[in-house]
Amino acid sequence: MRALFTALMIWVCALSASAQDLSGLARVDMAQSSVEDGWLGGTTLSLALSQGVPFRVFVLDEPARLVADFREVDFAGVTAEALLGETESFSSARFGTFQPGWSRLVADLNGPMLPVEIGMPVDTSTGAAVLSITLEDVDAGTFAARAGAPVNPDWGVQAAAPPPEIAEDSFVLVIDPGHGGVDPGAVRDSTTEKELMLGVALSLRDVLRRAGGVEVVLTRDTDRFVSLTGRVALAHQVSADAFVSLHADSLSEGQARGATVYTLSDEASDAASAQLAAQHDRSDIIAGVDLSGTDDQVASVLMDLARVETMPRTGALASALIDAMTTAGGPMNKRPRREASFSVLKSADIPSVLVEVGFLSDKRDLANLRDPIWRAVMVEALATGILAWRDADLARQPLVRQ
Repeated sequence: MRALFTALMIWVCALSASAQDLSGLARVDMAQSSVEDGWLGGTTLSLALSQGVPFRVFVLDEPARLVADFREVDFAGVTAEALLGETESFSSARFGTFQPGWSRLVADLNGPMLPVEIGMPVDTSTGAAVLSITLEDVDAGTFAARAGAPVNPDWGVQAAAPPPEIAEDSFVLVIDPGHGGVDPGAVRDSTTEKELMLGVALSLRDVLRRAGGVEVVLTRDTDRFVSLTGRVALAHQVSADAFVSLHADSLSEGQARGATVYTLSDEASDAASAQLAAQHDRSDIIAGVDLSGTDDQVASVLMDLARVETMPRTGALASALIDAMTTAGGPMNKRPRREASFSVLKSADIPSVLVEVGFLSDKRDLANLRDPIWRAVMVEALATGILAWRDADLARQPLVRQ
């Protein structure tokens, strides 16, 4: 008798040392991996691995997704197109690092389906294993009732790295490289937004540290997923003086080319900005995070009061960055200052901006973003703008207190 599983944790039994080397990452064997739709309904996902690993499987709703977590799998060389083939059950998939020591695969379902058989048989002579998940169609109500992440306190908000020790009275800047891990962001051929922006962030950190007078904290310094909430939480934990989120998105709507700096507004300044904010706020969903238990209630009056001081400072930060990037040659968007409701900009007490260094959807921007010399010039420009704003902001503070 088959049991219906919507969440499952399996810890693979330890094998002999001669069977496998558990010190390395499990690798995916694409030649033996597949997704097959059955003649009479149902779909089976088979993921062949070089060794057995602990894993868990569950489904999430709104939208319907199948999620598999592993400790730990190297997805190098795996593509969604090759894995999914011509299946009609999945529309897309993504995979990568999710938490330290854990990898995640998220597959978007074209309709409500639940796992009915899950297993990972391991070859005792080689240690190779195959994760097999068979799903069958169910009605929407049954799917919604069964969906949800397993209860585990370690798998809540995906936090950034532990905050470092910071000296009192330091000027603290949090740099946020967009996306990461299982969430690649925009992708153009072999170029991914997550990799580009991590490189820019690391270079910017180094330039600012050499300049002195700035404590730089990154929301991530490796290719890992950090939830939107975790990014903002880190900024509060280190009492950040400013927050700069770095991106290089892809947009089809509007004039999506050239560097652009965004500040927070409930109303987007244009349709393209609204589309961009919607894409960004889907990052947690893309990574397979269950948002059903989140609470959006805030003390709006206190938030508005805090923004009375923060908004002008945020505007000044945006202007300083635009001026510096323009002086460096950009190229800039024809309207470089824009507004939208990005979740990472919603700290009421921290001046926060989101910088689109360029857009992967534009040929000129793509060529620039791939050019290490151009990136180095933009990093210097970003550092110049941040330092200029820091000096001006510190000079204004005594006047504000009066």
